[in-house]
Amino acid sequence: MERERLTFDGWIAAVGTASGTRVVVGHWPRSPFGPFSDVMVERADGRRTLIAPTTRIAEYVCGVYHFDEVRTDPVSVRIRAGGIGVAAGPLELRFRVGRPGILGLALLAVPRALARRPSWAAVTDGPARLMAGVRTRGSSRPGYRQWYAATGLWPITTARASLDGTDLGGLAPVFPPVRFGFASAPATPALVRVLSTVEHRAGGPDTPARGG
Repeated sequence: MERERLTFDGWIAAVGTASGTRVVVGHWPRSPFGPFSDVMVERADGRRTLIAPTTRIAEYVCGVYHFDEVRTDPVSVRIRAGGIGVAAGPLELRFRVGRPGILGLALLAVPRALARRPSWAAVTDGPARLMAGVRTRGSSRPGYRQWYAATGLWPITTARASLDGTDLGGLAPVFPPVRFGFASAPATPALVRVLSTVEHRAGGPDTPARGG
């Protein structure tokens, strides 16, 4: 059975808001689809929405993760000295990051050649569960396996977001945990530099093109 492995190189930022809505931004300067960003939103009532820039990317992401709604809208990420701004269809988000802590500094020292190996994610899975309550390897749908290798971690210190023109309130923990895939984001809002590897077993079970 043939296996296809795709690697996405970039960062993931996760924030909670006072309204209970949680937002996860993926920014991928290097990917098999070219540079792109996407946004996953879980509202306080549990409804999960994907906002992706193209139909092709939306269909791929929905094949790997779970959503109740999918939107295809332009997604822009602007990185400036004053912080990071994200615009994705009905969502507007601005946030700032602080200095890395001890764990963040340790991750910066991980050689990228090592981080690219799925075996590294296997080694770090246990410590990641104990220290951050997250998993670095697993599967969200039949026929897929995933590995996450973090190479940097910065706390998000302030954030403000609005959805459909409604202010979501100030920064809050990412709680309850988001339910897009097998791994949630850390409860403490953070930006994580990451290498994400997705393996698909060709000829395995069909995967849906829309969430469910």
